[in-house]
Amino acid sequence: MSRRWKIAIALLTVVLAAGALNVVVVGSETRDAEVTIDGARLLALPAGSAQVVEEGPAAPERGAGLPIVLIHCYGCSLRWWDRLVPALAERHRVVRIDLLGHGGSEKPSSGYSIPDQAGLVAAALNRLDVQAATVVGHSMGFTVATALAEQASELVDRLVNIGEGPDVADCSLPVVAELTYVPGLGPALWRTAPDFAIRDSYGSAFAPGFDLGSGFDDPDQVVEDFRAMTYTAFEAARSANDDFRDQVPLDDRVRATAVPLLSVFGREDRVCDPAASQSAYETVPGARVETIDGAGHSPNVEAPGETAELIEEFAAEGEVALPR
Repeated sequence: MSRRWKIAIALLTVVLAAGALNVVVVGSETRDAEVTIDGARLLALPAGSAQVVEEGPAAPERGAGLPIVLIHCYGCSLRWWDRLVPALAERHRVVRIDLLGHGGSEKPSSGYSIPDQAGLVAAALNRLDVQAATVVGHSMGFTVATALAEQASELVDRLVNIGEGPDVADCSLPVVAELTYVPGLGPALWRTAPDFAIRDSYGSAFAPGFDLGSGFDDPDQVVEDFRAMTYTAFEAARSANDDFRDQVPLDDRVRATAVPLLSVFGREDRVCDPAASQSAYETVPGARVETIDGAGHSPNVEAPGETAELIEEFAAEGEVALPR
């Protein structure tokens, strides 16, 4: 065997060994919770420590509406609600929470099933003495919100869906993004992804041509949210969301809870089919469906004013007369 082939085989062996080590290291990584936003705090809960932030008047302050809970999307954080919160917080107590594996919350080695995530939210709301809330979920956040309504109906007065398809068949990710879930290859791609590739991947969550930097106070927010995750959280959370909707579609689950529903989609959604998704949600008795022109999968970021107005109107419909 020539010296050149020996060198090539040696290099290939090193690369394969490094790749295997990378899978082990990435797959076993955990991270502690930390406060990442002014005014937030950490709640030590049975499932792990979660970052929460509260804004707006505290009930039963005169004129205050019922609480609103905001649950972010997969690969996101509570910062995806920044531009929407001020309008809601004028008369509502607004609670935002980072799901396990996301943002400032703990990144454990397990516990990413949708029922587990819903249990985390329930524990946080009970700790904060929040009940009868309008619970708003963006993408995977709505899957969690639906599971929360199934588990603890006293916590959920109304449900708002932003962009989540009821069934896995209604949604898809770009081919490049799908590669990050391939065993062996995925962890290596995830760990070495450059910032520009991360931005490109997140671009599908918005309408074509939307400037990601314009939607957040930090123009690199999507990069920060991606890098805040461990690969375990990154892979397990996506799988959990698919599994939960595969078992029973979300429209069927909401119908069974009998909780009033508002479903909001961007007309240019490139992750979930807005027409097919809204057609399914329209079959839920009493459901209200709204489509926002010019927005994609994330109208809470792309059109925060219009989205907040729809949430406010829907929340007000369920409010009872407060003491004066």
